[in-house]
Amino acid sequence: MPIMVPTGLGDGPHLAAVLTSSLAAMRSEQNELRLPPARSFVVVLVDGLGMSSLRARSGHARVLSSAIGKWSTARTGGPTTTAAAITSLTTGAAPGRHGVVGYSVLDPATDRLVNQLSGWGGTVDPAVWQRCPTLFETADVRSVVVGGRRYSDSGFTAAALRGAEYVPVDGIAERFGAAAELTSSADPTVVYLYVPELDMAAHAGGTQSDRYLAGLEAVDAAVASGDRALAPGVGMLVTADHGMVDVSADRHVLIDERPGLVDGVRHVGGDPRLLHLYLEPDLPLHAAEGLAERWRDAEGHRAWVFTRAEAVAAGVFGPVDDEVLPRIGDILVGAREPIAYYDARTASASSRAMVGQHGSFTAAEREVPLLRFGAARRG
Repeated sequence: MPIMVPTGLGDGPHLAAVLTSSLAAMRSEQNELRLPPARSFVVVLVDGLGMSSLRARSGHARVLSSAIGKWSTARTGGPTTTAAAITSLTTGAAPGRHGVVGYSVLDPATDRLVNQLSGWGGTVDPAVWQRCPTLFETADVRSVVVGGRRYSDSGFTAAALRGAEYVPVDGIAERFGAAAELTSSADPTVVYLYVPELDMAAHAGGTQSDRYLAGLEAVDAAVASGDRALAPGVGMLVTADHGMVDVSADRHVLIDERPGLVDGVRHVGGDPRLLHLYLEPDLPLHAAEGLAERWRDAEGHRAWVFTRAEAVAAGVFGPVDDEVLPRIGDILVGAREPIAYYDARTASASSRAMVGQHGSFTAAEREVPLLRFGAARRG
C-alpha cells in the first residue's frame, strides 16, 4: 500500500533551509531561499504560527500579513513537533539524521520514553543524542540565541542550540529590541529569536480563543517595532516550527478502550496527533503486521497508518541513520482529521486539556510562514 503523506525535505522551501540560507546570504553566496546579501540576520521562530491560522486571522496581524507574497510559505517536516522542527532549523538536517524524531520517543538503551523538550539527563546526553553539529557551531560569525530565561540552561537548548551565546530576555517586544541591538554593530551576527507565547495560547484555548488573538497581536506589534529598529544591512525572517489544529474534547480517541489497537504495544509515544507505537520486542513479525492492518481497518479513514519501514521508505523523517532507526515507532498513526489519540492509562491531565494540537502531516500543521523584513525584503 503506498503511503500518501507529505514527505521529506524536498517538497518546496523547508524550515531546515532558513538558517542555512541566512548564513549563506551573510557570505554573499547563493542560497536556497534566494536571500540577498546582508551583513547580519535575525531569524525569528514564532512557535505554533501556522500559515492557515495567519491567513484566517490576518486582521489581527496586519504587519505579518502584509509581508505575505509569492515565496512566503515554508514547510516543516515529519513530525510537526517543536523539538524535531527546531533541531532541523538549527542543524539544517532532517530528523532521521539529527535524531530528534518526536515529542516523546524511545531510548532503546533504557527501554523508556524520553520527552525531547524536558526529559534530558541521565543516559540521554544532549551532546550525544542530538547527533549533528549545529549551524552555530560551524558558523564563522557571532551566533546568538535570544529567548526566555527558563530555557537558558535546558537540555534541549544544549542539544539544539549549542555553539551560540544565549541571551535571556523575558517579554516578546524586549526580545526583538535585544535582537536589533545585537545586530546594530558592523560585526556580522546571526540571531535566533524564539517566541513561545503563541504556542502556549493555542494549546490552552485554541486558535480562535481571545488569548490566541491577543498573542498574535502582540507578536505582530513586536515584529513591526523590531523591523523599524533594524540597522541598515540587517535582514529578518519570521517563520514557525509548525501550525495548529484545534481539537475539542469530544474528538479525543481513547485507544486503550479498543484492545485490538494496543495488543502487543509496549510504549505509546509521539504526540496525540502522531503516535509512535513501540511494540514488545519478542512480538512476531506477522503480529506486528497484523496490528498495523487493524489500525488501518479501524482508523484509515481519518489517519495515516504506516510501519517504521514504510515511513523510512516514504522519506517521512528524511534519510534515517541506523542509530536513529529504533527511536522511531514500529507503527506510526498520524491524524488527518481534527482528532487526537490518547492512551487514557498514561495520558496526563494537562495533555488531555490541550485544544490547539500538532504533530501530524496536514497542511494546517506543516505549512508555516516565511516572511521577509529589513534587508531580506530585496530578495
